[in-house]
Amino acid sequence: MNTSDAIDFLPVPGIRLGATAAGIRYQGRDDLVVMELAEGATCAAVFTRNAFCAAPVTLARRHLASAAPRYLLINAGNANAGTGRQGLEAAQASCGALAGLVGCASEQVLPFSTGVIGEHLPVERFSTALPGLLPGLAADAWPAAARAIMTTDTFPKLASRRFQCGGQTATLTGMAKGSGMICPDMATMLAFVATDAAVAPEVLQQALQTASDRSFNAVSVDGDTSTNDACVLAATGALGNAPVSDPASADATALQEALESLCTELARAIVKDGEGATKLVTIAVEGARDWHEARRVGYTIAHSPLVKTALFASDPNWGRILAAIGRAGVESLDIDRVQVWLGDVAIVRDGGRAADYEEAAGAAVMAESEILIRVDLGRGEAEAQVLTCDLSYDYVRINAEYRS
Repeated sequence: MNTSDAIDFLPVPGIRLGATAAGIRYQGRDDLVVMELAEGATCAAVFTRNAFCAAPVTLARRHLASAAPRYLLINAGNANAGTGRQGLEAAQASCGALAGLVGCASEQVLPFSTGVIGEHLPVERFSTALPGLLPGLAADAWPAAARAIMTTDTFPKLASRRFQCGGQTATLTGMAKGSGMICPDMATMLAFVATDAAVAPEVLQQALQTASDRSFNAVSVDGDTSTNDACVLAATGALGNAPVSDPASADATALQEALESLCTELARAIVKDGEGATKLVTIAVEGARDWHEARRVGYTIAHSPLVKTALFASDPNWGRILAAIGRAGVESLDIDRVQVWLGDVAIVRDGGRAADYEEAAGAAVMAESEILIRVDLGRGEAEAQVLTCDLSYDYVRINAEYRS
C-alpha cells in the first residue's frame, strides 16, 4: 500500500492508537503517540546494537523481559540518549505516568524515543499531555501516529497486508520513521507492526528477526547506526485462530511472507525519504561465496561517499564502484572474474572497463530516479541486496541545521 500522505491502511483488531502535541521539542504538531495492545497480545522486538543505546531502549528491553506489554509510548524530537542515569529515570517516569492513568504495571509500558541526542527528556510534558490523549485512542489512528513519530522525515511511512491464517484472513499493518542516521544494526530506526493473528512468542520473534535482516537491516542512507533503533511486532490474537506455534507451518510461512513484504515496503520508503535523497539505489551482489561476503560488498558500495555523490550528479564514474568492491575485504578476489552493471549496461568485465561500454549508456541509467547496480563476484552462488540513496547538498544542509 502506498506511503504518501494519502495513506491506505488496514486497522488491526486489538490495536488502538492516538497522537497529540506534547511540545517535547516541536511546536504546532503531534509528537507523542500511545499504542494500546489488547490484553493477551504477544510481542517481539529487536533493538539497536549501538553501545550507547538510548535510555528507552535499555528500559524497553527490561520491561519486555519481565511483563506482557499493554502499551507502547513513543515520542519524537528528543532521543533521550547520552543522558546517563537521569535519562533512564526519565524513561521510567514516562512509563509510570502512562501506567498510572491506564491502571497497568509500569513494566507493561514499552518506551521509545527519537530525535536529538544528549538532551534531557522533559517528562512533565508527558504527564500534561497523556490525560487528554488517552480518551481519543482509536483503531483508525494509524496515519496520525505515523505522522507524529516523524523527525526529519518528509512523509509518513505506513503499509498493510492481508494473509491467510487458520483458514481466516488476517491483517498486518505497520508504520516506521527514519530519514537520516540510517544504517540499522538490528531492525530500523523506529518501526511498529501489528497483526490480529494469534502467534506464539518464539515464532513471532523468529519472524521479526528474519524479516528485519532481509529488509530494514539491508538499507543504508548514510552509514550511521542510531542509538535508538527499535522494531516491535505485536500479535493481538483478535482473529481467534489457534496460536501459530510451528515455525514450519503454512500459517507461519504466510505470516513470514506478509511480514517481509510489508517491512521491505517500509524500508524502501525510508531510503527513498533519505535526507536530501533524489535517487533510490538497489545494489545487488551475486556470485559470492556466502551471504555475508555479498552483503559486505553491497554495504561497502552503499557507504562510499564518492559513489553516493556520483549518483547525485548522475555521473557514471564506474571507477568509484570498482574501488569500493576492491576494498570490501573479499579474500583472494579474482578481479578478472568480477562483472558490474548499471541497470542492463555492462560497465566492468575481465578486470576492467567492458569493451562494449559507452559512457552515454551509463549516463542514461544514472539519470534515472531508481537505479540498479549489479555486481557478480564470480566466486560462488550466494547473493544479497542493499538499498541506499545518493548523497546531495541537502543532506549536508539538513544535518548541519538539525539542532538549529
